[in-house]
Amino acid sequence: MSINNKFPEPLVSIIIPTYNRMEYLQEAITSAINQTYQNIEIIVCDNCSSENPESLIASFNDSRIKLWRHSQNIGMLANQMYGFKMAQGKYVASLHDDDMWNHDFLTKLVPPLEANANLILAFSDQYIIDAQGQINQKGTEINSRSYKRHQISPGEHHNFTEITKIGLIDKSIPTAASCVIRNGVINWDNIPSQVGGMWDLYLTYLCCLSGYGIYYVPEKLTRYRSHEQTDTFLSGSRNVQAKIRKGKSEIFCYQLFMEDKNLREFHQFFKNKWLIANTTLGIGLLRDQQISLARSYFWQALSEQKFNLRTLVALMLSFAPRILTNKILSAS
Repeated sequence: MSINNKFPEPLVSIIIPTYNRMEYLQEAITSAINQTYQNIEIIVCDNCSSENPESLIASFNDSRIKLWRHSQNIGMLANQMYGFKMAQGKYVASLHDDDMWNHDFLTKLVPPLEANANLILAFSDQYIIDAQGQINQKGTEINSRSYKRHQISPGEHHNFTEITKIGLIDKSIPTAASCVIRNGVINWDNIPSQVGGMWDLYLTYLCCLSGYGIYYVPEKLTRYRSHEQTDTFLSGSRNVQAKIRKGKSEIFCYQLFMEDKNLREFHQFFKNKWLIANTTLGIGLLRDQQISLARSYFWQALSEQKFNLRTLVALMLSFAPRILTNKILSAS
């Protein structure tokens, strides 16, 4: 597929979901336009922002950019999936409205997929940047090692167990930010609404089960912005609803992974993650004063494991005076 015959390369659809981040959005689109790989379409899906980004899009004067503005907020996941479903390219790549790509991101990730039709995705490492766009060197190193990308061999990987470990255990594949995926393999309607903010992990799960291989480029080709507006940041802070969303999404995903016979050898790992998610949701509900419901998740977690201090303390706090509970949980 190609927008114009002057491009020998296949078309890549860049999906940019956005909501109330005009300044960051401009930077994200600029990084997409400035790719050395030029046969692209940029699909900006605006989730009914308070400020219409139409004038910003028009200022680029680039026919490759397409804007879809929803008349009402349809939720983060639905907005993201809408973009994928609109994609016409042979390959698709998600670019968050607050992140950026290096100019050679697509140039380095598309060719391996073109060279081998048995690969479903290619991914890279990433920089961590702050709200002002400055690279956080320490945060970048921690991120790379936390997701064990420094241990992944460059090039192709085809073994199912190895791919599953890379994708679902170590979570090394940043499908939401630093990845190019072969379009037409994944049915975007097969991503259920319950995955919520864990949609990227669920997408990785579908890629693992696809029977295709993956390709790793051990370079930092993207810039992932860590700031107070990200759901990842919020779920670890005092934001109650973000913590509840995180707990519900994780419980759904890990329950499904536990029950999948293809992942039998990793059952205990996913069960442990599922138990942690029960406690996470319980803490969120406790902060939200849904005490009885919170206790049910704590009891669920404790009944499935011998001892867990985090869960036990949270359960005990559910019986403590509210003022004490709020003070302690706000620091957790």
